[in-house]
Amino acid sequence: MKRLAIIVASCFAAVTAAVAQQPTVALKDIYIRDPYILADPRSGRYYMYRSTGSDDTPNPKGAVEAFTSDDLENWSGPVRVFDVPDDNWITGRVWAPEVHYYKGKYYLFATLNSDIEWKKRDKNMPPYTLRATQIFEAKRPEGPFLPIGDKLPATPTDEMALDGTLWVEDGRPYMVYCHEWVQIGDGAMKLAELKKDLSAREGQPVTLFRASAAPWSTGSGEGDKKTYVTDGCFLYRTSTGKLLMLWSSFMNGEYAIGIAESTTGRITGPWRHRPEPLFSRNGGHGMVFRGFDGVLRLVIHAPNSPSGAERARIFELEDTGDTLELKKR
Repeated sequence: MKRLAIIVASCFAAVTAAVAQQPTVALKDIYIRDPYILADPRSGRYYMYRSTGSDDTPNPKGAVEAFTSDDLENWSGPVRVFDVPDDNWITGRVWAPEVHYYKGKYYLFATLNSDIEWKKRDKNMPPYTLRATQIFEAKRPEGPFLPIGDKLPATPTDEMALDGTLWVEDGRPYMVYCHEWVQIGDGAMKLAELKKDLSAREGQPVTLFRASAAPWSTGSGEGDKKTYVTDGCFLYRTSTGKLLMLWSSFMNGEYAIGIAESTTGRITGPWRHRPEPLFSRNGGHGMVFRGFDGVLRLVIHAPNSPSGAERARIFELEDTGDTLELKKR
Protein backbone atom coordinates (compact mmCIF):
# COMPACT_ATOMS: atom_id res chain seq x y z
CA MET A 1 0.00 0.00 0.00
CA LYS A 2 2.82 2.41 0.90
CA ARG A 3 4.55 1.67 -2.41
CA LEU A 4 1.30 2.31 -4.31
CA ALA A 5 0.89 5.65 -2.54
CA ILE A 6 4.44 6.61 -3.52
CA ILE A 7 3.79 5.67 -7.16
CA VAL A 8 0.55 7.69 -7.27
CA ALA A 9 2.28 10.69 -5.69
CA SER A 10 5.14 10.41 -8.19
CA CYS A 11 2.70 10.30 -11.12
CA PHE A 12 0.86 13.34 -9.81
CA ALA A 13 4.13 15.23 -9.39
CA ALA A 14 5.20 14.27 -12.91
CA VAL A 15 1.95 15.51 -14.44
CA THR A 16 2.12 18.74 -12.44
CA ALA A 17 5.71 19.30 -13.56
CA ALA A 18 4.76 18.66 -17.18
CA VAL A 19 1.99 21.24 -16.96
CA ALA A 20 4.36 23.78 -15.38
CA GLN A 21 6.88 23.30 -18.22
CA GLN A 22 4.37 24.31 -20.89
CA PRO A 23 4.85 27.67 -22.65
CA THR A 24 3.57 30.70 -20.73
CA VAL A 25 0.99 32.96 -22.35
CA ALA A 26 -0.79 36.10 -21.14
CA LEU A 27 -4.52 35.85 -20.46
CA LYS A 28 -5.28 38.49 -23.08
CA ASP A 29 -3.68 36.31 -25.77
CA ILE A 30 -5.71 33.15 -25.11
CA TYR A 31 -8.69 32.54 -27.39
CA ILE A 32 -11.50 31.08 -25.29
CA ARG A 33 -15.27 30.92 -25.12
CA ASP A 34 -17.20 29.98 -21.98
CA PRO A 35 -14.14 30.08 -19.69
CA TYR A 36 -14.25 28.14 -16.44
CA ILE A 37 -11.62 28.68 -13.73
CA LEU A 38 -11.11 26.13 -10.97
CA ALA A 39 -9.20 27.34 -7.91
CA ASP A 40 -7.97 23.84 -7.09
CA PRO A 41 -7.98 23.28 -3.30
CA ARG A 42 -5.39 20.49 -3.44
CA SER A 43 -2.67 21.95 -5.68
CA GLY A 44 -3.20 25.61 -4.84
CA ARG A 45 -3.20 26.46 -8.56
CA TYR A 46 -5.74 27.90 -10.96
CA TYR A 47 -6.98 25.77 -13.86
CA MET A 48 -8.79 27.36 -16.80
CA TYR A 49 -10.62 25.01 -19.14
CA ARG A 50 -11.59 25.51 -22.76
CA SER A 51 -13.09 23.35 -25.50
CA THR A 52 -11.09 22.26 -28.51
CA GLY A 53 -11.17 19.44 -31.02
CA SER A 54 -10.74 18.53 -34.66
CA ASP A 55 -13.30 20.77 -36.35
CA ASP A 56 -11.35 20.66 -39.62
CA THR A 57 -12.09 16.97 -40.16
CA PRO A 58 -15.18 15.47 -41.85
CA ASN A 59 -16.24 13.94 -38.50
CA PRO A 60 -15.16 16.43 -35.82
CA LYS A 61 -14.29 15.06 -32.38
CA GLY A 62 -14.52 17.02 -29.19
CA ALA A 63 -11.81 17.61 -26.60
CA VAL A 64 -10.95 19.85 -23.64
CA GLU A 65 -7.70 21.65 -22.78
CA ALA A 66 -6.49 23.25 -19.56
CA PHE A 67 -4.20 26.17 -18.76
CA THR A 68 -2.67 26.62 -15.29
CA SER A 69 -1.62 29.73 -13.42
CA ASP A 70 -0.44 31.01 -10.06
CA ASP A 71 -1.46 34.65 -10.61
CA LEU A 72 -4.43 34.64 -13.06
CA GLU A 73 -2.37 36.73 -15.50
CA ASN A 74 0.25 34.34 -16.89
CA TRP A 75 -0.86 30.88 -17.92
CA SER A 76 1.02 27.68 -18.79
CA GLY A 77 -0.31 25.30 -21.38
CA PRO A 78 -2.51 24.22 -22.82
CA VAL A 79 -2.51 20.50 -22.07
CA ARG A 80 -5.14 18.07 -23.32
CA VAL A 81 -7.23 16.76 -20.40
CA PHE A 82 -10.11 15.09 -22.24
CA ASP A 83 -10.91 13.49 -25.58
CA VAL A 84 -14.42 12.26 -26.31
CA PRO A 85 -14.13 8.43 -26.40
CA ASP A 86 -14.67 6.72 -29.74
CA ASP A 87 -17.43 4.57 -28.22
CA ASN A 88 -19.28 7.44 -26.55
CA TRP A 89 -22.97 8.02 -27.28
CA ILE A 90 -21.79 10.87 -29.47
CA THR A 91 -18.31 12.15 -30.30
CA GLY A 92 -18.88 15.64 -31.65
CA ARG A 93 -17.68 19.06 -30.57
CA VAL A 94 -17.50 20.10 -26.92
CA TRP A 95 -18.93 23.32 -25.54
CA ALA A 96 -18.67 25.02 -22.15
CA PRO A 97 -16.53 22.58 -20.12
CA GLU A 98 -16.75 22.95 -16.34
CA VAL A 99 -14.69 21.06 -13.74
CA HIS A 100 -16.04 20.65 -10.19
CA TYR A 101 -14.28 19.14 -7.18
CA TYR A 102 -16.75 16.80 -5.47
CA LYS A 103 -16.17 14.07 -2.89
CA GLY A 104 -12.45 13.75 -3.58
CA LYS A 105 -12.68 13.62 -7.38
CA TYR A 106 -12.89 16.07 -10.27
CA TYR A 107 -15.96 16.05 -12.49
CA LEU A 108 -16.12 17.46 -16.01
CA PHE A 109 -19.53 18.69 -17.15
CA ALA A 110 -19.28 18.91 -20.94
CA THR A 111 -21.87 19.85 -23.53
CA LEU A 112 -21.51 17.50 -26.50
CA ASN A 113 -22.78 18.45 -29.94
CA SER A 114 -23.30 16.90 -33.32
CA ASP A 115 -24.42 17.72 -36.83
CA ILE A 116 -26.89 14.84 -36.70
CA GLU A 117 -30.25 16.34 -37.54
CA TRP A 118 -33.12 15.14 -35.42
CA LYS A 119 -36.14 17.06 -36.74
CA LYS A 120 -37.22 20.64 -37.41
CA ARG A 121 -39.47 22.82 -35.30
CA ASP A 122 -40.61 24.89 -38.26
CA LYS A 123 -39.16 26.62 -41.29
CA ASN A 124 -38.12 29.68 -39.26
CA MET A 125 -35.97 27.76 -36.78
CA PRO A 126 -32.59 26.01 -37.08
CA PRO A 127 -32.67 22.21 -37.30
CA TYR A 128 -32.76 20.11 -34.15
CA THR A 129 -29.47 18.30 -33.63
CA LEU A 130 -28.24 16.03 -30.85
CA ARG A 131 -26.91 18.21 -28.03
CA ALA A 132 -26.64 17.33 -24.33
CA THR A 133 -24.51 17.59 -21.18
CA GLN A 134 -22.52 14.52 -20.11
CA ILE A 135 -20.44 14.04 -16.95
CA PHE A 136 -16.91 12.62 -16.80
CA GLU A 137 -14.57 12.02 -13.85
CA ALA A 138 -10.85 12.10 -13.03
CA LYS A 139 -8.59 11.87 -10.01
CA ARG A 140 -6.72 15.06 -10.93
CA PRO A 141 -7.70 18.40 -12.44
CA GLU A 142 -5.38 17.58 -15.38
CA GLY A 143 -7.44 14.48 -16.17
CA PRO A 144 -7.67 12.25 -17.99
CA PHE A 145 -11.44 12.57 -17.64
CA LEU A 146 -13.32 9.36 -18.35
CA PRO A 147 -17.03 8.51 -18.73
CA ILE A 148 -19.01 7.40 -15.71
CA GLY A 149 -22.16 5.35 -15.55
CA ASP A 150 -23.67 4.18 -18.83
CA LYS A 151 -21.85 6.75 -21.02
CA LEU A 152 -25.12 8.56 -21.68
CA PRO A 153 -25.87 12.24 -21.15
CA ALA A 154 -27.26 13.45 -17.84
CA THR A 155 -29.80 15.59 -19.70
CA PRO A 156 -32.80 13.96 -21.44
CA THR A 157 -32.00 12.62 -24.90
CA ASP A 158 -35.16 14.19 -26.35
CA GLU A 159 -34.04 17.69 -25.38
CA MET A 160 -31.51 19.99 -26.99
CA ALA A 161 -29.70 20.77 -23.73
CA LEU A 162 -26.46 22.51 -22.85
CA ASP A 163 -24.36 24.23 -20.17
CA GLY A 164 -25.01 21.87 -17.25
CA THR A 165 -23.53 22.96 -13.90
CA LEU A 166 -23.27 21.27 -10.50
CA TRP A 167 -25.01 22.36 -7.31
CA VAL A 168 -25.03 20.46 -4.01
CA GLU A 169 -27.75 21.20 -1.45
CA ASP A 170 -28.29 19.33 1.82
CA GLY A 171 -25.88 16.69 0.57
CA ARG A 172 -27.88 16.06 -2.62
CA PRO A 173 -26.24 16.81 -5.99
CA TYR A 174 -28.20 18.59 -8.71
CA MET A 175 -27.52 19.76 -12.22
CA VAL A 176 -28.97 23.01 -13.54
CA TYR A 177 -28.92 23.24 -17.32
CA CYS A 178 -30.36 25.13 -20.28
CA HIS A 179 -33.07 23.77 -22.56
CA GLU A 180 -32.28 25.32 -25.93
CA TRP A 181 -34.33 28.07 -27.53
CA VAL A 182 -33.73 26.23 -30.82
CA GLN A 183 -36.21 23.58 -29.70
CA ILE A 184 -38.67 25.55 -27.57
CA GLY A 185 -38.40 29.17 -28.70
CA ASP A 186 -38.36 30.63 -25.20
CA GLY A 187 -35.31 28.98 -23.66
CA ALA A 188 -35.74 27.34 -20.25
CA MET A 189 -33.58 26.87 -17.18
CA LYS A 190 -34.11 23.36 -15.81
CA LEU A 191 -33.16 21.36 -12.74
CA ALA A 192 -32.31 17.66 -12.52
CA GLU A 193 -31.34 15.73 -9.40
CA LEU A 194 -28.31 13.45 -9.84
CA LYS A 195 -27.31 10.22 -8.17
CA LYS A 196 -24.87 10.69 -5.29
CA ASP A 197 -21.95 9.51 -7.48
CA LEU A 198 -23.13 11.74 -10.39
CA SER A 199 -23.36 8.65 -12.62
CA ALA A 200 -26.92 9.35 -13.82
CA ARG A 201 -29.99 11.50 -13.41
CA GLU A 202 -32.62 10.79 -10.76
CA GLY A 203 -36.18 11.31 -11.99
CA GLN A 204 -37.42 13.85 -14.47
CA PRO A 205 -36.14 17.45 -14.72
CA VAL A 206 -38.32 20.40 -13.73
CA THR A 207 -38.42 23.89 -15.25
CA LEU A 208 -37.17 26.70 -12.99
CA PHE A 209 -37.95 29.61 -15.33
CA ARG A 210 -38.06 30.77 -18.96
CA ALA A 211 -35.69 33.35 -20.41
CA SER A 212 -38.50 35.81 -21.18
CA ALA A 213 -39.27 36.09 -17.44
CA ALA A 214 -36.27 38.41 -16.93
CA PRO A 215 -37.05 42.09 -17.66
CA TRP A 216 -33.59 42.65 -19.15
CA SER A 217 -33.83 39.68 -21.57
CA THR A 218 -35.31 41.32 -24.67
CA GLY A 219 -35.02 38.38 -27.06
CA SER A 220 -34.48 38.36 -30.81
CA GLY A 221 -36.91 38.63 -33.70
CA GLU A 222 -40.49 39.85 -33.75
CA GLY A 223 -43.96 38.54 -32.98
CA ASP A 224 -44.43 34.77 -33.00
CA LYS A 225 -40.88 34.42 -34.38
CA LYS A 226 -39.32 35.98 -31.28
CA THR A 227 -36.83 33.77 -29.45
CA TYR A 228 -35.12 33.96 -26.05
CA VAL A 229 -31.77 32.37 -25.21
CA THR A 230 -30.76 30.66 -21.94
CA ASP A 231 -27.00 30.17 -21.57
CA GLY A 232 -24.24 29.73 -19.02
CA CYS A 233 -25.97 29.10 -15.68
CA PHE A 234 -23.91 29.22 -12.47
CA LEU A 235 -25.01 29.09 -8.81
CA TYR A 236 -23.67 31.12 -5.90
CA ARG A 237 -24.76 31.53 -2.26
CA THR A 238 -24.15 34.96 -0.76
CA SER A 239 -22.69 35.78 2.64
CA THR A 240 -26.22 36.10 4.04
CA GLY A 241 -27.42 32.80 2.57
CA LYS A 242 -29.26 34.05 -0.52
CA LEU A 243 -29.08 31.69 -3.48
CA LEU A 244 -28.28 33.42 -6.78
CA MET A 245 -28.05 32.18 -10.34
CA LEU A 246 -25.97 33.94 -12.96
CA TRP A 247 -27.10 33.23 -16.53
CA SER A 248 -26.75 34.74 -19.99
CA SER A 249 -29.12 35.88 -22.71
CA PHE A 250 -29.43 38.87 -25.05
CA MET A 251 -30.37 42.45 -24.23
CA ASN A 252 -31.05 44.71 -27.21
CA GLY A 253 -28.82 42.54 -29.39
CA GLU A 254 -25.93 42.39 -26.90
CA TYR A 255 -24.88 39.25 -25.03
CA ALA A 256 -25.40 39.91 -21.31
CA ILE A 257 -25.40 38.33 -17.82
CA GLY A 258 -28.31 38.59 -15.43
CA ILE A 259 -28.92 37.46 -11.86
CA ALA A 260 -31.91 35.48 -10.59
CA GLU A 261 -32.59 34.87 -6.89
CA SER A 262 -34.37 31.92 -5.31
CA THR A 263 -37.07 33.40 -3.08
CA THR A 264 -36.86 30.38 -0.78
CA GLY A 265 -33.08 30.11 -0.76
CA ARG A 266 -33.42 26.62 -2.24
CA ILE A 267 -32.47 25.36 -5.67
CA THR A 268 -36.10 24.51 -6.50
CA GLY A 269 -37.03 28.20 -6.29
CA PRO A 270 -39.26 29.93 -7.20
CA TRP A 271 -36.91 32.38 -8.90
CA ARG A 272 -37.20 36.12 -9.36
CA HIS A 273 -35.02 38.23 -11.64
CA ARG A 274 -33.03 41.38 -11.01
CA PRO A 275 -34.39 43.98 -13.44
CA GLU A 276 -30.94 45.11 -14.61
CA PRO A 277 -28.16 42.83 -15.86
CA LEU A 278 -24.86 42.39 -14.06
CA PHE A 279 -22.96 42.82 -17.35
CA SER A 280 -24.38 43.97 -20.70
CA ARG A 281 -21.42 44.88 -22.92
CA ASN A 282 -21.38 42.02 -25.46
CA GLY A 283 -19.93 39.47 -23.05
CA GLY A 284 -21.24 36.66 -20.93
CA HIS A 285 -21.32 33.02 -19.90
CA GLY A 286 -19.96 33.90 -16.47
CA MET A 287 -18.87 31.91 -13.45
CA VAL A 288 -17.76 32.96 -9.98
CA PHE A 289 -14.71 31.77 -8.03
CA ARG A 290 -12.85 32.86 -4.93
CA GLY A 291 -9.11 33.24 -5.41
CA PHE A 292 -6.44 32.01 -3.04
CA ASP A 293 -6.07 35.64 -1.99
CA GLY A 294 -9.67 35.62 -0.73
CA VAL A 295 -10.94 37.88 -3.53
CA LEU A 296 -14.24 36.96 -5.18
CA ARG A 297 -14.07 37.12 -8.98
CA LEU A 298 -16.20 36.75 -12.09
CA VAL A 299 -14.81 35.36 -15.35
CA ILE A 300 -16.63 35.78 -18.67
CA HIS A 301 -15.79 35.71 -22.35
CA ALA A 302 -15.91 39.02 -24.19
CA PRO A 303 -16.57 40.12 -26.78
CA ASN A 304 -19.18 37.55 -27.76
CA SER A 305 -18.62 38.48 -31.40
CA PRO A 306 -16.94 38.66 -33.87
CA SER A 307 -15.83 35.05 -33.87
CA GLY A 308 -12.17 34.64 -32.97
CA ALA A 309 -12.02 37.77 -30.80
CA GLU A 310 -13.30 36.07 -27.64
CA ARG A 311 -11.05 36.32 -24.57
CA ALA A 312 -11.44 35.60 -20.86
CA ARG A 313 -12.02 38.73 -18.80
CA ILE A 314 -11.80 38.65 -15.02
CA PHE A 315 -13.56 41.14 -12.75
CA GLU A 316 -13.53 41.53 -8.99
CA LEU A 317 -16.92 41.11 -7.36
CA GLU A 318 -18.53 42.42 -4.21
CA ASP A 319 -20.86 40.12 -2.30
CA THR A 320 -23.31 42.61 -0.75
CA GLY A 321 -25.27 39.86 0.98
CA ASP A 322 -28.29 40.60 -1.22
CA THR A 323 -26.61 40.26 -4.59
CA LEU A 324 -23.34 40.43 -6.51
CA GLU A 325 -21.93 43.64 -7.94
CA LEU A 326 -18.91 44.40 -10.09
CA LYS A 327 -16.30 46.32 -8.13
CA LYS A 328 -15.58 49.69 -9.64
CA ARG A 329 -11.95 50.21 -10.58
